Amino acid sequence: MRLLRIGPPGRERPCAVGPGGFVRDLSAWVTDWTGAALDPDALRELGARLEREAAGLPAVDPAAERVGPPVRPGGHLLSIGLNYRMHAAEAGLALPDEPIVSSKAPSTLVGPYDDLLLPPGGEKTDWEVELAVVIGRRAQYLPDRAAARAHVAGFATGDDVSERSWLLERGGQWVKGKSFESFSPLGPYLVTPDEAGDPQRLRLTCRVNGRLMQDGTTADMVFDVAHLVWYLSQFMVLHPGDVVLTGTPGGVALGRPDQPYLRAGDVVEAEVAGLGAHRQRCRADTAVRAAVPAGGPWKERESG
Repeated sequence: MRLLRIGPPGRERPCAVGPGGFVRDLSAWVTDWTGAALDPDALRELGARLEREAAGLPAVDPAAERVGPPVRPGGHLLSIGLNYRMHAAEAGLALPDEPIVSSKAPSTLVGPYDDLLLPPGGEKTDWEVELAVVIGRRAQYLPDRAAARAHVAGFATGDDVSERSWLLERGGQWVKGKSFESFSPLGPYLVTPDEAGDPQRLRLTCRVNGRLMQDGTTADMVFDVAHLVWYLSQFMVLHPGDVVLTGTPGGVALGRPDQPYLRAGDVVEAEVAGLGAHRQRCRADTAVRAAVPAGGPWKERESG
C-alpha cells in the first residue's frame, strides 16, 4: 500500500492509492495514519479491503490539495548520523562502532512540497536525503533483527535538513542543528514493506536547482534498517508513528569544496527510488526574523 495524508496543516485526511492508481479518502475507515492504524497486520487487512471496496470511497486529487507528511506529527523523530560509508569519508570521520543517534523536534515534520524555512542567522543549512522508517507497533527490547522487521509499518523519502552552524559550532548535542521548523520533510507516501521491497537496495538522490548533489544506495549503510530498529529498542520504547531517519549518502554541502549551502530561492528535490520525491523551495523565515535580537538568534538582548 501507499499511504498519504492530504489537506491543510493539522487537518490532513488519511488517504491511500487504490486500484488503478486513484487516491482514495479513507477517513470513513481510519481517523488518521497513527497508532493502531499503522500496525502491519491492520495495514494488510486494510489493503485487502481497499482492493475490494475502493470504488465506494471518495476520490482525491493530490495535485489539487496540499500533501502533508504521511504520518501524523507528534511521535519520536530520530536521526542516525554517519551511517553511510561515503558520507563518513567526505566528513573525514571514522565509521562509528555503534549507531550515532540524535533527535529532532516533532515540529520539524512537514509535507514533501512545503517550503523549507531557512532560520534567522543560519548560513549553513544543508540537505540530507534519507530513507525514513516508520514504526508500526510498539517495540521494546526486541530480541533480534527478524523481530525488528515485523515492527515496521513502512518506508518514506525523508530529508534530514541540518543547520551546520548550530550542529557543529555551538557545542552540545546535534539536536540543536536539526530542530528548526520544516527541517524534516517527509513523503509523499508511506510505502508498506511488501511494496517497497528490500530496504537495503534503494537508490537515493538529491538535486539542488537541478544539479545532482547526492546519488547513493542504501547498500552503503553501516548499520542496516533491521539493526537500527533493534538497536533503538534496546534503550527506548518505539511507538507507532515514530520516524527513524537512517542516514545520508555522500554529497552534502558540508563535504563539497565550495560548500554551497542553501539560500532563499533554491529548490531541493530529494527522492528514494520507488517511494516518491520531494520538491521544496527555500525561503527565509521572515515571520520570526523581526523578533530575533540583533547579532543573531542566540544573542540575548542586554538588560537595563
